[in-house]
Amino acid sequence: MNVHVSYRVHKTPDIEKEISHQIEKIQKRLHVFRPELVHLKAVVEQNTAREGTLVSLNLRIPSVQLAVQEKAPSATAAIKSAFDELIQQIGRHKELLRSSHKWRRWRGGPQESPEPGVPFEQTLAAVLPPTISADDIGSYVNANLSRLERFVDRELYFRRSDEELPEDGLSTSEVVNEVIARALGDSDRPEKMSLEPWLYHLALQAMNEMTTRLQELESSVHLEDSRRRQNVEASDEAGLQFHQPDEGWTRESAIPDRRVSTPEQAAYSDEVIALVQAALHGADRTDREAFLLYGIEGFSLTEIAAITGRHPEAVRESVQRARDCVRSAPSIASEFHSELLVKTRI
Repeated sequence: MNVHVSYRVHKTPDIEKEISHQIEKIQKRLHVFRPELVHLKAVVEQNTAREGTLVSLNLRIPSVQLAVQEKAPSATAAIKSAFDELIQQIGRHKELLRSSHKWRRWRGGPQESPEPGVPFEQTLAAVLPPTISADDIGSYVNANLSRLERFVDRELYFRRSDEELPEDGLSTSEVVNEVIARALGDSDRPEKMSLEPWLYHLALQAMNEMTTRLQELESSVHLEDSRRRQNVEASDEAGLQFHQPDEGWTRESAIPDRRVSTPEQAAYSDEVIALVQAALHGADRTDREAFLLYGIEGFSLTEIAAITGRHPEAVRESVQRARDCVRSAPSIASEFHSELLVKTRI
């Protein structure tokens, strides 16, 4: 974006800081336009002693030219007021552009049919944000696979506790594999900025659909079928999958895998999950999911709304209801309850 600012007042660091901050806000709302086609001219001048400072803004973009003039007793107040009005005009104009293909254009009277228009996002002046590629999905999975697995494992634990799933109904690896397969096979991928919420949305979607299929199959299980999970490794010894009985074991064969948790870490993780389950006992599943995504996973309300397909205000209410449930929980692990309440404070 081309910016030109004229100062007809005494320039102070506060004024420069306020203008830089407001220009950043403007740029975030103009990312759909090509930067070389956007021009912003600002004039900050001292008016009369009674009227204070006058700020004039002129923004020229490919589809329109916007102008604003605001007065205020102080320069920073006038700058903020002028840019706020300009941001509102930009928002109204973008809404108009989004529905431009619906305009009714008539020529020669009402007997002729309206000419079809083209949405602004399909014109040459628009800059479309990059979408997620297969390489982006692979890079995220390589770096954050353990985090996604913990989320899926925790959700499956809660669903087994609520008796929505049998103990051996679904495994974490099955759900994660389904999520990655859906992500790589989906042609309608969102923007790069929403990669992580999109994968968590696919995880919840996959768990819901796989749970539904399992519940449908439960009603038609034959008596002669075994309920135990089949041992597809062909051996109870994992090491024998790679080493023959007559081979010798070397030091290189016993290199520890740091990605695998120790028994102490596994016990601590199970204890924490049990404490969360006890604290959220009686809470609705949607409230629990919103609460954990907000407090444990660290997503914002807007991202949780995209993950769960709900309105941000409904997500806020769910988090608040879950907080109330945790607050009224028994006094066990009160320190952990306090930490959860602090993390999920809205």
